Amino acid sequence: MDALAGLLDGPRARGAFLLRMVMEPPWAVRIEDRAPICLMSVRRGAACLVPSDGGDPVRLGPGDIAVVRGPDPYTVADAPGTTPHALVGPGGVCTMLHGRPLAQDMVLNVRTWGNAAHGDTAVLVGTYLLDGEISRRLLDALPPLLTIPADARTRPLLDLLDAEIAHDEPGQQVVLDRLLDLLLIAVLRAWFARPGADTPAWYRALGDPVVGTALRLLQDDPAHPWTVAALAARAGVSRAGLARRFTELVGEPPMAYLTGWRLAVGADLLRESDVTVEAVARKVGYSTPFAFSAAFKRVRGVSPQEYRVSPPEDPFDLPDRQRTLPRDRPVGKVSP
Repeated sequence: MDALAGLLDGPRARGAFLLRMVMEPPWAVRIEDRAPICLMSVRRGAACLVPSDGGDPVRLGPGDIAVVRGPDPYTVADAPGTTPHALVGPGGVCTMLHGRPLAQDMVLNVRTWGNAAHGDTAVLVGTYLLDGEISRRLLDALPPLLTIPADARTRPLLDLLDAEIAHDEPGQQVVLDRLLDLLLIAVLRAWFARPGADTPAWYRALGDPVVGTALRLLQDDPAHPWTVAALAARAGVSRAGLARRFTELVGEPPMAYLTGWRLAVGADLLRESDVTVEAVARKVGYSTPFAFSAAFKRVRGVSPQEYRVSPPEDPFDLPDRQRTLPRDRPVGKVSP
């Protein structure tokens, strides 16, 4: 498996939050849902993403796609200076800025929400709700906000998602989840391939003939009892030479990188499978489950068992009266 495939083998939407937002200017929505990743694309009109850290607003035109990595808040608007009139919190709970619930005031149709049924702007939004749906390795490799322009390779997926998002048929959520996964993978593959992409140090180091060899060995077989000497021999350099070059390019020594990689792979296995902690430990190179558990808790603050059985609370586990953004069923528009 190549390094990019290893990174992208992570998105696994499970009941993802998807909707079409239809707006007539002026409009602005403050997003504070703390979701790990949100993907949005303009279908008609234009929208601006305004980061909360004071960064420059990013304008999106038809076909452009943005990926926002949580949990920091941001604003989506028709223009950078428009004052938000609504706030979206965890679970899609939407209120006015002063706290008044919007109830179903802005629901237009199945998974369609906005202030005008035929507004000038339409934006597709897909949100991964839980950290376990996105590999931590992938999240760590992404900037807070990335965008790619309209592209012939992503257009068919956007067309499919747009066509399916307002349907309400058996198995519809599974179809939408898989389309969202495919779209995110296509976007990230295009972003990583761009010249000058802000990729992690280890990813850039893969192009080095010495360090790249060592990295591939570690990533492809984390369970092997690697040593710096063994890696150096496979890379054809001295032990000291590999250690120095690896640290310079990757930012940490080979064995420190291996520990982080093993625990990242182990975390994914814990969330994505039912194998025992002992089996996970063996798969990532720990001789006993106790050694794996100790290392896991030291780095992540919880034991492997706690990490597996205590995912974040489902943000949609809310009374119907608190939900304001549509999910699965058609809802007629309700007047304020």
